[in-house]
Amino acid sequence: MRMNFLAGQSRVRTTALLVLLGLAGAPAIAQAQSANVAPNVAEGQKLAFDRSKGNCLTCHDIKGGDLAGTIGPPLVDIKSKYPDRKELVAIVSDETKRNPTTVMPPFGRNHILTEQEISVVVDFLQTL
Repeated sequence: MRMNFLAGQSRVRTTALLVLLGLAGAPAIAQAQSANVAPNVAEGQKLAFDRSKGNCLTCHDIKGGDLAGTIGPPLVDIKSKYPDRKELVAIVSDETKRNPTTVMPPFGRNHILTEQEISVVVDFLQTL
């Protein structure tokens, strides 16, 4: 009986240690993920503002952009409007699937932007 009790204590200690290590590592993991997203955000902004690629400024007012258009809605508070990243990717890729009468170009379907480019544009949009 004593042996089972000690074995149980050992498992509890091991589990507690693993939990503590996991929690201690969480900020480092979050920081590493954040560091990976930062270059994506800069690249996404560059694509969004590029008049020959994303060209978002032709239709949308975006903080930091020059000569913004007024055809589409201002791009602000995007992450709260579209908390599901997949929805925003779908909108940029081909908004006509959701709204057949949209004037927004289907950036993915028409191969204006690659999947990777759409991903980094969405990374940028989620910071607005």
